Amino acid sequence: MNTSHLKYIISVLGITTGIFAFGNLKANASEGQDVHKNISAVNTVTTQQQAQTTTPVVISGTNISQNAADLQAQTITPQTPIEPQQTPSPSLGQVPAPSLSPGRETRGGSSYIGVGGNIGLGGDTRLSEGSFSVISKIGLTNNFSIRPAALIGDNAVFLIPLTLDFPVESVTDTGVQQINVAPYIGGGAAISTGRDSTVGFLLSGGVDVPLSPQFTANAGVNVGFIDETEVGLMLGIGYNF
Repeated sequence: MNTSHLKYIISVLGITTGIFAFGNLKANASEGQDVHKNISAVNTVTTQQQAQTTTPVVISGTNISQNAADLQAQTITPQTPIEPQQTPSPSLGQVPAPSLSPGRETRGGSSYIGVGGNIGLGGDTRLSEGSFSVISKIGLTNNFSIRPAALIGDNAVFLIPLTLDFPVESVTDTGVQQINVAPYIGGGAAISTGRDSTVGFLLSGGVDVPLSPQFTANAGVNVGFIDETEVGLMLGIGYNF
């Protein structure tokens, strides 16, 4: 009888011990799962915080990052200001001066050399007497020319005026025939040769009349101040060159 009770008690104790042990194992397993979930949650939060920390914040208009690692790696390159280009303005000193070109055409027509005659109007030298003459026009610039002339005869006279040539103008325009003239005026020197050679001041003025591309007619008045006032009217025709 005692043996049966003892076996029964031992059996009950064994079953109770097994149930208690199984309950402890289940509780430990549940606690392990909770710990694993907590560790996973902590890792997720840490990863999100790192992602937020390493995300660069770009300021509009610049390439500078707020991340400490990026700030150490980046080097700010200074921008060199671009200076506006200045266009040099032409000065008055840069205007080219008219160049001399002897024999060129002026605004009054072509240069020429020719022959003619002088009619004296008063005085004591060859300029104031009738004589054969050699005339010429040598263009220097577009506006100026020199017009050497020689009055041939006893005590020849040489005229060397520098003249301002005016543009060619039309004096008649009937639709059938047009006559153009180019006035000129100037001054220079009158040289009288002979026993008493004298140099005096000369005033000269007249007109050139273009006849064709090859020929030009000339009419001019020369006033020389040699011994006395000498006046001569010279007419001639020249060959253009």
